[in-house]
Amino acid sequence: MAKKQVVDENYLERKPVRNQSLSWKQDDENKVTLEIENIGFFNTVAQKLFKKPKVSYIHLDENGSFLWPLLDGEKTILELGVLVKEHFGEKAEPLYERLAKYFQILESYNFIEFRN
Repeated sequence: MAKKQVVDENYLERKPVRNQSLSWKQDDENKVTLEIENIGFFNTVAQKLFKKPKVSYIHLDENGSFLWPLLDGEKTILELGVLVKEHFGEKAEPLYERLAKYFQILESYNFIEFRN
């Protein structure tokens, strides 16, 4: 039986980048809204039968709206955390636990991916 290869990677050293196929906009108050197009067979059926929208709008909170434009694939989560700490101060605590969970959620919805 072959042994599994263990990859020792620090999650905070990962570099998140926005999914380029997503549309997004930033309003006058710097709030970011993601525009997700509902495509595929099941979404088409739901649109016709249940009058579901063709586009879903995801409104990011204050922290997410601050981070979203910074996700360029160049900055690590650790570097982004420093920027969040400078901008929000103590309001951002517990900082890195929240950032790690936030990026896990974004990745699970394919809103971001990580660069090496």
